[in-house]
Amino acid sequence: MTTPHQLVNPAQLARPAGYTHAVVSSAGRMVHVAGQIGADANGRVAATDLAAQLDVALGNLVVALDAAGAAPEHVVAMQLFTTVMDEYRSNLRKIGRVYRRHLGRHFPAMALVGVTELVEPAAKVEVMATAVIVDESPARPASGSGH
Repeated sequence: MTTPHQLVNPAQLARPAGYTHAVVSSAGRMVHVAGQIGADANGRVAATDLAAQLDVALGNLVVALDAAGAAPEHVVAMQLFTTVMDEYRSNLRKIGRVYRRHLGRHFPAMALVGVTELVEPAAKVEVMATAVIVDESPARPASGSGH
């Protein structure tokens, strides 16, 4: 997947796996996506294991991006919060497949943070993202409406 933004990985830093050290965003419109958990349209957490929850949460993230007129390649920063860091570490391959299903091989600047709890007690993961829709990108009509 290509991105209109410049991905920066200095040789002086460890080679990143699954993220980029820095992203220089091109001029454009910013989209800030609120924390998405693995919940269905009724707000119910859809699964009990982390990878399945992440699958739903990333799907929700892509839906929110699309509704705002953005696409996964416009994401410049992402934060993942998890209450089960050990489960995350022991499922890296499965989590990688889940990630690529929704965002391809686009790896923005990212942080993974272990937390003690999330607002929804059954949630094990929450994902936030910032995207920049580049002015030269083909126009994508916003499919969502605000409140």
